[in-house]
Amino acid sequence: MSPPPSSRARRFALAAVLLAAVLALSLAVGARPLGPAEVWRGLTEPGTDAYTVVHQMRLPRTLLGLVVGVALGLAGTLMQSLTRNPLADPGLLGINVGAAAAVVTAISFLGVTSFAGYVWFAFAGAGVVAVLLYGIGGGRGATPARLTLAGAAVNAALYSYVSAVELLDTASLDRMRFWTVGSLAAAQPSTVAKVTPFVLAGGVLALLLARPLNALAMGDDTARALGARPSLVRGAGIVAVALLCGAATAACGPVVFLGLMVPHLVRAITGPDLRLLLPYSALAAPVLMLVADVAGRVVARPGEVQVGVLTVVLGGPFFLAHARRRKAAAL
Repeated sequence: MSPPPSSRARRFALAAVLLAAVLALSLAVGARPLGPAEVWRGLTEPGTDAYTVVHQMRLPRTLLGLVVGVALGLAGTLMQSLTRNPLADPGLLGINVGAAAAVVTAISFLGVTSFAGYVWFAFAGAGVVAVLLYGIGGGRGATPARLTLAGAAVNAALYSYVSAVELLDTASLDRMRFWTVGSLAAAQPSTVAKVTPFVLAGGVLALLLARPLNALAMGDDTARALGARPSLVRGAGIVAVALLCGAATAACGPVVFLGLMVPHLVRAITGPDLRLLLPYSALAAPVLMLVADVAGRVVARPGEVQVGVLTVVLGGPFFLAHARRRKAAAL
């Protein structure tokens, strides 16, 4: 049973406040910690040292973490709904590494070095893998186990390809090595500006699909009776996943397990209704993304641990715990 509208509004406002607090924390924590007053000066007073630190390093990184978190949270929720697989994750099933493989190919063999150039390769790679996985394990009659196994096989093959290209192309290795583990460290304002329209487009499409996907969860025949067109809904869902994952991966590399964890955590609050689950996931995923990024800056000072490594550390046990549950076969 869904919570009453007043309760939903309070919970959503609380989630928004939590996100705002994590955004402020991301601006404050780093090699040089900043207090609240310094963060404010860094945002409002040009010419100060705090302004340089905030605007040149921390603000682009924080905004990119926000945008990428939104993208991966929505993509993970869509994947779990489209495939009816609670273990589905864009990174775990190979969607992100499909985008990464396409980008690495563009960088190494075609000499593409800018986001504007290789983002299209990322979309193509994510889209091809999404269609491939849906065809193998996401169609009617497929099981979560079948899809997970297919995703694991595709993931392993594409990661092997990415590693081989990096080893063979030593000139590009330094440029790609942090990107391929998932990192926000090299965030630039231009990257944030370029990736945001694609995430907005994918996000709007995802939210528009909430009602028909709710109908689809009751079966194709029931969905048709309610006015939904299953083939069109699934096709639009794949397009949204490709947009979201392609943009996120092109911006900061493949980040895994975020799209797996967030829908499960949010579903405990909202229930399975995608009209609530998708917006809450869009708020919760950047919180987890930025918390992992901040933790990475703290645990290895004066260096840092990349955010993609932290999400694996958090998500691996989470995945294993849910895989062992008998109820994990049904949302």
